[in-house]
Amino acid sequence: MAKNPKRLKAKTRKQEEIIGEMPGSVNVPKDALKPQIEIYSYNQNEVKEAKGAGIDVVLDQIKACSNHTHWILIKGLGDQALIEEIGAKMEISRLVLEDIVHTRQRPKFEEYESYAFLTSRVLHYHKEEDSDNYQLSMLVKENLTISFQETYDEYFEGIKKRLHAGKGIIRTAGPGYMAYSITDTVIDRYFEMLNKVGDSLDLLEDRLYESPDKSIMYEAQHIKRSMILLRRAAWPERDKINDMIRTESPLIMANNKPYLRDAYDHCIQVMDLTESYKEITSSIVDMYLSLISNRMNEIMKVLTIISSIFIPLTFIAGIYGMNFARVDPVTNKVLPENLPELYAPHGYLYTLAVMLAIALIQFVLFWRKGWFNKM
Repeated sequence: MAKNPKRLKAKTRKQEEIIGEMPGSVNVPKDALKPQIEIYSYNQNEVKEAKGAGIDVVLDQIKACSNHTHWILIKGLGDQALIEEIGAKMEISRLVLEDIVHTRQRPKFEEYESYAFLTSRVLHYHKEEDSDNYQLSMLVKENLTISFQETYDEYFEGIKKRLHAGKGIIRTAGPGYMAYSITDTVIDRYFEMLNKVGDSLDLLEDRLYESPDKSIMYEAQHIKRSMILLRRAAWPERDKINDMIRTESPLIMANNKPYLRDAYDHCIQVMDLTESYKEITSSIVDMYLSLISNRMNEIMKVLTIISSIFIPLTFIAGIYGMNFARVDPVTNKVLPENLPELYAPHGYLYTLAVMLAIALIQFVLFWRKGWFNKM
């Protein structure tokens, strides 16, 4: 018998909430990773890359590459002083800094006087482990994009390859296009998650018809929870992209809008697939319960037939098992209305023959009624 798997939950960083805390408080989670900083400065002709652990490497490269567009990639949020220093150097509101380190934000797009703030949810599905659910934050300024992520995972290898290869317009389309590229990569990861879920559902359906067991129901429920998680990320992501399309901010230039509309369409596809997979998981659970119920009905049918055959036999055996003597053993008087067959010659064999005949007659009747079909 399959063991009941443990309940799987999405991986989210637990964060202590202080009730009544002052707005704009930058409280970094205790288990947050120490930041690793990468900066990519690029223009039509070249890409310059630098790495470090402090803001100095960023400021030095920005100063040295004044005619470049810059993408600052910060992996890990475990340095409150660094986050506050970035906010001070880049003139970022503390309310925005608070949203960056409080990693439970829903996807959104907010416009400020000299910059825009965006958040997304990065998801990754694991079949036998907890699903990843991390926050990705972005700041978009003139000639500058800053992305903040909770983990050291490499989410944007494709963007970096495109930067170094100089393919397309990524080097010349400004920071708004970089924000689009990052958002589009997040949505592509949603499709990757859906592909894995689709494969898992196919395997579950095969197992359901071949050898259903309890683990199917638990795995289907795990997939359904993952789809609910994806739905909670995809719906506000669609609204965020729609806000980016409608904005008149110079940071999101008009030539970026067609790409954003394409990302919007992809987000709609993600939502449609998510709803479809949710329905499939519910159907799998319902089908499993129906199969178990049908199997139980078949078992009850067999037991009912067996009971029906043995009920009259048990009745006969019960009557002749009462042992009411025909003759009083003391007075030798014949006792009226007692079992006359008790001392009949060959009575045991006759009784067995009658019981066998009754059983055979019942068997033939049940067979003609089709009770033995598909047993």
